[in-house]
Amino acid sequence: MSSTRTPDPNPGWLSDDELSEIRNRLPLIYVEAVPVRVDGQGNVSEVGLLLRVSSEGAITRAIVSGRVMFGETVRDALFRHLEKDLGPMAFPQIPPTAQPAHIAEYFPFPGAKFQDSRQHAVSLVYVVPVTGTCEPRQDALELTWLTPEQATSADVVAEMEGGRGSLVKAALASVGALP
Repeated sequence: MSSTRTPDPNPGWLSDDELSEIRNRLPLIYVEAVPVRVDGQGNVSEVGLLLRVSSEGAITRAIVSGRVMFGETVRDALFRHLEKDLGPMAFPQIPPTAQPAHIAEYFPFPGAKFQDSRQHAVSLVYVVPVTGTCEPRQDALELTWLTPEQATSADVVAEMEGGRGSLVKAALASVGALP
């Protein structure tokens, strides 16, 4: 007699142990989003940066970020993480055929341009206009809207972990939003 199992409703989720084992063996795919507000001509007028507490207890600036789950499209992952971090009323404007503004490769080694001590990861980075009300959720303390000049200033870039300050610069440069 064979037993039947109830299918896992979230087959893309891994236990902490499974995730740790995979992180030690394979690069993972992530999406990252730089939320922006645009003016009537489509020019970036504001950049949204999250304020978070790092795993070491430091206050840092961050962008929307998260893994792509098994069976999930990149676009769906991007939408899920934007909603998770910015709230359901953010109304992100993701085009049907979203193309990344930048691709970042994170390494767990000191001296890497983009660094993540947990893993080797490849991140597809998007600049995403949002039109609604953003209410940070999960582990974000607040969302601060800054001009592109402020968001790429030395002080703000220094508040971002793992090279993400230069990532924000590259993403904004890709859409012509740097001075």
